[in-house]
Amino acid sequence: MTKQQDNWRELSRRAAFSSHRLIGWIYWDPTAIANYASLGVPDGFGYYVATRAATLGKAGNKVVSAAFYSIHPDFISASLDACRAHTTFEAAAAARDAAVAPGLKSLTPEICEPLSSMSSSLWQTAEELPTAGRVLFSSLLEWPRHKDPLTSAWLAVNAIREWRGDTHWAIMISEDIDGVMAGILDGARHNYDDHWLPRSRGADDAAIATALNKLTERGFADGEKVTPEGLEYREQLEGKLDDLTSIAWQKLGSHQTEKFLELIEPVGYRYIEHIDKTAGPNWMPAAREKIN
Repeated sequence: MTKQQDNWRELSRRAAFSSHRLIGWIYWDPTAIANYASLGVPDGFGYYVATRAATLGKAGNKVVSAAFYSIHPDFISASLDACRAHTTFEAAAAARDAAVAPGLKSLTPEICEPLSSMSSSLWQTAEELPTAGRVLFSSLLEWPRHKDPLTSAWLAVNAIREWRGDTHWAIMISEDIDGVMAGILDGARHNYDDHWLPRSRGADDAAIATALNKLTERGFADGEKVTPEGLEYREQLEGKLDDLTSIAWQKLGSHQTEKFLELIEPVGYRYIEHIDKTAGPNWMPAAREKIN
C-alpha cells in the first residue's frame, strides 16, 4: 500500500466513524420517536426500521430485510407493517427529519452553520458515487431533497454512510459471512458480553449456536467465542471496507473531508452520550470506540 493509499484509508476510517456519530443518535432520540408515535403508531414501535428504510418501504419487507442484512426479518416485517397500518413511509421519514435540526442545535450548536454550508458539496459527492449493488443508498437519491440546509447536509452524510453500509454487506456476502456471523464478529470486536449484538438484532440461541459453529469451522471461533484469529480477520475486513469506501471522501476532496472531520470529531462524543442517556451504553456500536 502506498503512503497516499494509507492516508486515504485513515481518512475514510475517521470520516466513517464521525458519520456514524453524526447520524446514529437520531434513531434513539426521544423527540424523533415521539414524532413518529404521534402519527398513530403505538409507542412509536419500529421507528428505527420504518424511518431508516422509509425510501425502500414500498418495495416490500423482503427487500428491506435484504438491505438490512443482519436484523431479523420478522422484526423488519413487524416494523414496516406497523408503519403501513397507521401512516405512510413519507410521513415516517418526515417525523424523523423534523427532529434532526433541533437535535443538532441542542447537542452541537457550534457545527450547525458550517455543516449547513457543506450541503451542496456533500450531495454532489453522494450523487457521484456508484449505485450498482447499493440498493438502500440508491433509494435515498430518489427521495426529495430537504429545504432546510442543515437537515439536507445531515441527510447527505446519511446517504454516504448508507453507501458504506451497502458496501459493507457486499463484502460480507463475498466472504460468506451471514448476518448473525457478522453480528458475532462485530460484537467481539467491541467486547460485548453474551453475543449482545446479534441478540439485539433478533438472533436467538439456536441462530447464535449455528453461526458460532460456522465461524469455528473456519478458525474464527472456538465454539463459544471469537478467537484472536477471528478478530484479526474482522479487522482485515474493516480495512478493506475503508479502502473501498475511501472513494467517497476522495470525491469530496481532502480539504472538505478535513473540514468535516474538524467539525465532527471534537463533538462526536456528545451524540454517544445522548444515546447512552436515552437507550443505553451498547447501541450504535459503529460509533463507539473499540474496547479491546
